[in-house]
Formats: sequence, C-alpha cells, structure tokens
Amino acid sequence: MAALLISACFAAGASAAETDKETKEDIARHRAMAAAHENAAKCRESGKSEEICLKELQAACKGLAIGKFCGMKHEH
Repeated sequence: MAALLISACFAAGASAAETDKETKEDIARHRAMAAAHENAAKCRESGKSEEICLKELQAACKGLAIGKFCGMKHEH
C-alpha cells in the first residue's frame, strides 16, 4: 500500500511539472501576442495604413494565434 501511495505522489509531481511547463509556454505565447499587438498599435500611431499594419501583425503572429487578427478581432 505504501508503494502505491509513493507512486501516486511521484505521478502527481510529474503531472504538476508538465502543467508548470505548459503554463510557462502559455504565458510566453500571451506575451508574444501582446508584443505583436503593441507593435501594431505603434505602427498605426506612426501613420501607416491599417493594411500595412495588419500585414505586419499577421507576420509577427504567424504560428502564435488562429486567424488573421492574431487572436483578436474588433471593430474599427
């Protein structure tokens, strides 16, 4: 019985480590998307057209988010 409890503790620890890794990866994705959106805002502030800034946003978000709006769609 003790061996079963010890095995369960090790399994829970391995699962928590995997969850921590996934959490860190998720945080990194959010930060990368936030940086891409910040750069898109700066692009628009610089006077560039929405079309140009959207293309830059799409390039920055390639592989990060689903859809052409980098995980964010809003009205203009």
